[in-house]
Amino acid sequence: MVKIKDYKVHQNELGVDFCVLIVEGGIEAVRSKISGRTYLTTRTARLNCTFDEKTCQSLIGSEIPGKVLKVQVEPYEFTIEETGEIISRDFQYMYMSEEDAILHQNTLAEETVL
Repeated sequence: MVKIKDYKVHQNELGVDFCVLIVEGGIEAVRSKISGRTYLTTRTARLNCTFDEKTCQSLIGSEIPGKVLKVQVEPYEFTIEETGEIISRDFQYMYMSEEDAILHQNTLAEETVL
């Protein structure tokens, strides 16, 4: 399950506003690459929707079936809002339905074995 944490309003190339839901996955234990220590975190993803702002606001706190998974993508530059630092990434966190998440994870497992 993922929880709807927030929403943002964006404009498409025609100047029409649309909303994007910000969803958050469950708590995960992750090992730091620098210190080797374990810490807890959650993954967040953006999910396009056809809802207006009022509906998006009312959905905050709701849960929907699915997961937020780390997915490999073509490298891109990303600006860290808090620091202004520009970094390069080759992954993004994406929302997937329970079924799509299972298929995605099985595909990755098969590729690893080969």
